[in-house]
Amino acid sequence: MRWTHHLLRLASLVLLSALSLQLYFASRIALMRLVDPQSTTFQRSEGWRLWRANVPKTWRQEWVPYDQVSNSMKRAVITSEDASFAEHSGVDWEALEKAWERNQKAHARADQLNEKLAQKAERTATASSAAARLPTLKPRAEPKIIGGSTISQQLAKNLFLGSERSFPRKAQEFVITLMLERLLSKQRLLEIYLNSVEWGEGIFGVQAAASYYYRVPARQLSAGQAARLAVMLPAPKRFEKRPDSPYLASRAGTIMGRMPSTELP
Repeated sequence: MRWTHHLLRLASLVLLSALSLQLYFASRIALMRLVDPQSTTFQRSEGWRLWRANVPKTWRQEWVPYDQVSNSMKRAVITSEDASFAEHSGVDWEALEKAWERNQKAHARADQLNEKLAQKAERTATASSAAARLPTLKPRAEPKIIGGSTISQQLAKNLFLGSERSFPRKAQEFVITLMLERLLSKQRLLEIYLNSVEWGEGIFGVQAAASYYYRVPARQLSAGQAARLAVMLPAPKRFEKRPDSPYLASRAGTIMGRMPSTELP
């Protein structure tokens, strides 16, 4: 009976802690109706990383209101990142299902390639007696993982969570996403996202991105400029180093073609 009592008490404390954490998140989100968030968990972790690495990079971020961002930029981001942003309630289940199917196929292809690489490495190692006495290094192919997260889910992760992949973190992301959708308008969600998302090493928010890449304020971004910035979002640090990437130009052209039919919140 004593052990049962202790277990029930421990379970109650864990449940109370979890509920307190959710109330903390809810109160922070509710406050965002009136107060612009000064920073996100992701930004703070990036700042800490840059400081520890002693990277000589200027931190760029400047908040701009929703109506000071060009409609082209808003449409480009929605078109590229979350086409059904105005309609869904935080999670696009169809997009998640498609992403899961594509990731399963990617894992299967990677497994097949790894098997071939391992067989080739073994044949190479046994080609000579000297090589056979050395440890065999087996190269591995990593699958390309496709995400199905909505803008709301990305915002939930950036605002409050880390980048690690685990079931508890993903579950918490879903809960925070639902809070964001219930407590804030779609316009406010998009405004916070545009002002906090990363666009390069130490570059956060659309105003900083517009100034850094095109020397214009966010309200003056053209459709072509907006499309290129939107395409950078999944891998901003990589595209910052390769601004003339053929993929970037091709994908931006596709986004531009779809932008006129994209609905703004």
